[in-house]
Amino acid sequence: MAISARNQLRGTITDVVLGNVMAHITVQVGENVIESMISKKSAEELHLKKGDKVVVIIKSTEVMIQKD
Repeated sequence: MAISARNQLRGTITDVVLGNVMAHITVQVGENVIESMISKKSAEELHLKKGDKVVVIIKSTEVMIQKD
């Protein structure tokens, strides 16, 4: 499937927590962890489970960076 988003990170799902409406998905990307909230329906339709190889696609209107 082609998509215009360029911020694509390949990783492995390490946790899936299904709520009543939303699902909390945790993905290990190298040494980093990406967390995402998606609809429970989407998680179920994609059959997401721990160990699945996925692509995290980040599409945002802004990205914040802080330097200490």
